[in-house]
Amino acid sequence: MRFAYQILIHTPLWVWPLLFYLVWRGIKAMQPRTTRMSRSLIVPAIFIVWGASRLVSRSHDSAWPLVSWIAAALVMALVGFGTAKPFDLDQATGQITRPGSVIPLIRNLTVFALQYAVAVIAAIDPDGHSIATVIGRAVSGATTGYFLGGTVAMLRQYWRQRRTGENSASLEAREGR
Repeated sequence: MRFAYQILIHTPLWVWPLLFYLVWRGIKAMQPRTTRMSRSLIVPAIFIVWGASRLVSRSHDSAWPLVSWIAAALVMALVGFGTAKPFDLDQATGQITRPGSVIPLIRNLTVFALQYAVAVIAAIDPDGHSIATVIGRAVSGATTGYFLGGTVAMLRQYWRQRRTGENSASLEAREGR
């Protein structure tokens, strides 16, 4: 119990508003919503920066943390790109409409918990001489890769629809999905 208390009191204050924001965005995503593309990029940007920040946080004697970060980022970039959900684009306003889903809330909480655990491990083992450091870097790389891949897919779809004037249903039908 004392260990958990120490973790909580040493958690930076900015973490709690971030958690609140991610939960709030996840709950809002449960309902269909129309928004600007720039607003849709806020959560991915948070996780991309958070995941990439582990690369510059500490130096290591071994290359394995960097290798694990890069490998996880590459694999999860493909996953993020391949699992991006389609949306409808209003050509007049440039706004996108996304269907409601519980997945963003689950994803936000899962990634937050993993990144929080990585930060706790890094604080406990500041020299990073453990397998947890390699795993932590892999989690951070996976986070960055997943959200970067999803962002690229989303922007690709957005610009493609802007250019062609089509919506996601007609694009999917044409691609045989």
